[in-house]
Amino acid sequence: MSEIIEIHTTIDSRDAAQKLAEAVVSKRLAACAQVSGPIMSIYWWQGKIERDQEWLCVMKTRRELYPAVEQAIREAHPYDEPEILAYPMIAGSNGYLAWVERETQEETRA
Repeated sequence: MSEIIEIHTTIDSRDAAQKLAEAVVSKRLAACAQVSGPIMSIYWWQGKIERDQEWLCVMKTRRELYPAVEQAIREAHPYDEPEILAYPMIAGSNGYLAWVERETQEETRA
């Protein structure tokens, strides 16, 4: 079985987060994506502390698809440097992990 990862990004609106999630899932780069928020982000940017409302988009995919998912995020994202983080799944139900793998295979993307 492939290594399954979870990719997180934050974005500035609910609509943008939903469009991003739909784009990645419709291309079968991820088996699923969840949008949650709003969340309050506090961060350093260009020498000062910023506070913004954002939405979190979490995608489940195979490790080897990370470069394509990152590219899709960058193409759709309005930020100069978006948060794009990937986390390995250290455990999960066999059925769910198999589903993620199956739904992101090349033949299902065709």
